[in-house]
Amino acid sequence: MANPRLTPDQLDLARALLDEVRARLVGLSGGDKELLFAYRRKLAKELSYDERSKPMERRRLKQFKMKEQGGICPLCNEALPERGAVLDRARAIDGYTAENTRLIHADCDTAQQAAKGYT
Repeated sequence: MANPRLTPDQLDLARALLDEVRARLVGLSGGDKELLFAYRRKLAKELSYDERSKPMERRRLKQFKMKEQGGICPLCNEALPERGAVLDRARAIDGYTAENTRLIHADCDTAQQAAKGYT
């Protein structure tokens, strides 16, 4: 299933929200360029966690999937490396959960993304 796409009206609302957030950040920073940078970084990081979960949670999930899959990539049936394997979500919108992910080789992920036209 493809990821949901915003309609033109929804895109307009998202742009308006982004304009509001940017203006609010400028106001909060009071003209301090470094503080504005720090606010932007903090918001970007937290919004990323909302979608992807925190790095430690993903690390634990990778360890769980490695054990669950017996260290084997389900796409190529080869042994997974100790480091560098990728959590692949069946449905991006459902997040990084044990039920919605599998652990695959980075190269298998790249090939899969290319086949879908994402790269």
